[in-house]
Amino acid sequence: MGYSDTTTATTITSKSSRSVSPSSPSSPPTPPPPAVVVSPCAACKILRRRCAEKCVLAPYFPPNDPIKFTTAHRVFGASNIIKFLQELPESQRADAVSSMVYEANARLRDPVYGSAGAICQLQKQVNDLQAQLAKTQAELVNMQCQQANLMALICMEMAQSPQASSPQQQSFDNNFINSSSQLAAFQANLNLLDESHPWDHPALWT
Repeated sequence: MGYSDTTTATTITSKSSRSVSPSSPSSPPTPPPPAVVVSPCAACKILRRRCAEKCVLAPYFPPNDPIKFTTAHRVFGASNIIKFLQELPESQRADAVSSMVYEANARLRDPVYGSAGAICQLQKQVNDLQAQLAKTQAELVNMQCQQANLMALICMEMAQSPQASSPQQQSFDNNFINSSSQLAAFQANLNLLDESHPWDHPALWT
C-alpha cells in the first residue's frame, strides 16, 4: 500500500513538472556576427604597411583605385604627400590631392615642363584666337567706315543735284547720321574691349 502511493506521487510530480516547463523545439545557437575586415587604403597597401584607424591617406586614396596613389607617389613621394595633407585643413585636402595627381600625370607625360607646358599651349591658343578676333573687329570697323564715306558722298551728290527732292535728301541725311552714331558707338565699345582684354600676355618662362 505504501509503495503504490509513492509511485503515484512520483508520477504526478513528473507530469506536473512537464506541464509547468513548456516544451521548446531545439533551435541551433545563434552564430556570432562576422568580424568586419577593413581593407587598407591603396597607399598603405602599396607601401606595405599597416593602415591606421585615422590614416591621413585613406579618405583620398581608396583601395579600389591604386593607380591614383601610384602616379602621385612616383612624382612627389609618400612622405611629401603626407606632409602636404597634414599642413592643410581637411576642407582643402581633396582639392590638393586632385592637384597633385593632375600635376603628376602631366609630369609623367612631359618630364621637362609638366603642367606648365599644357598651360603654355593653351595660352598660345588663347592669344591666337584673340588676334583673330581683333583682326575681324578691325575689318568690321573698316567696312563701317567705307559705308559711312559712301553715304557721305551720296548725300553730297544729292545736295548738289537740283533735281533732288527734299524728302529723299532728308532720308539720306538721317541714314548718314545713324550710321555715324553707330560707328562711333562701336569704336567706343572696341576701345573698352581693348582696355579690358589686352592681346599680349606675358610668357610663362623665357
